Amino acid sequence: MNNKTIIIGAGTAKPLTVCKPGYGTMRLTGEGFYGEPKDREGAIALLKKAAELGVNFFDTADFYGPGVTNRLLSEALYPYAADIIIATKVGASRGVDKSWLPYGKPEELRMSVENNLRELKLEQLSLVHYGKAAHSPGDYEEGLETMIALQKEGKILHLGLSNASVEQFGTAIKTAKIASVENMYSYTQRVTDPASPFGFQGGEVLPLCEKHQIPFIPFFSLQTSLPAGPNKMQELAGKKGVTVAQLNIAWLLHQSAWILPIPGTTSVQHLEENIKGAGISLSKDELEFLG
Repeated sequence: MNNKTIIIGAGTAKPLTVCKPGYGTMRLTGEGFYGEPKDREGAIALLKKAAELGVNFFDTADFYGPGVTNRLLSEALYPYAADIIIATKVGASRGVDKSWLPYGKPEELRMSVENNLRELKLEQLSLVHYGKAAHSPGDYEEGLETMIALQKEGKILHLGLSNASVEQFGTAIKTAKIASVENMYSYTQRVTDPASPFGFQGGEVLPLCEKHQIPFIPFFSLQTSLPAGPNKMQELAGKKGVTVAQLNIAWLLHQSAWILPIPGTTSVQHLEENIKGAGISLSKDELEFLG
């Protein structure tokens, strides 16, 4: 284990070697993460540039857009190089009013997997994160059983979790081989806020991932790390001559060898900076300063 690569699905017949950082595609959609981007050709060029720079892990979902980021990925990178890994997720959908809706009934999960396969032009999805925005008792387990069935059918290679609570993690780890967990986590957002519209934070789940040696993929790790006004992150970034985003990525990587950041951007310049951020070293004193 190191901070340059991470293995997803270690101990299985087909482990995946991922370079850090990966790339999250959600910001490539239109306003409110809905519809086509303003600059579609620019989005495609950015994805191609990411692959050229060595990024081989792309995070997407059929409800981004909806369908927008999947189609952008297939247009930019298909046919995919052998080392390209596309991770997607299920359990949500988008309303015509741009609302986020739960989409976790067995038939809905199957439809979402089929959407991802079709839009990405794949016969098997390398990694699918299962998440539920809302559920009643027993509903989570039923959805998990559906995902396991889809894996046995060969439509999913590795199964992960998204927005997982401690309880859901415990249920899943007893039932299936969990390859990764994708939860909200950042410098300023480490524990769950019951009022958060984004689901469960990773502060409670990250130690469990470390215990079970499961990669942890933080989302919104940069956007929520930048409160208004001066802060320690900005101060240290200035001293080191790096961007705050770069320092955020470095901070994440110094928290655990099991963390796989997936910063998103619509700028090639920021993409290049984010990739360089993975190489920034932080001393013990600097980490203590950040807190």
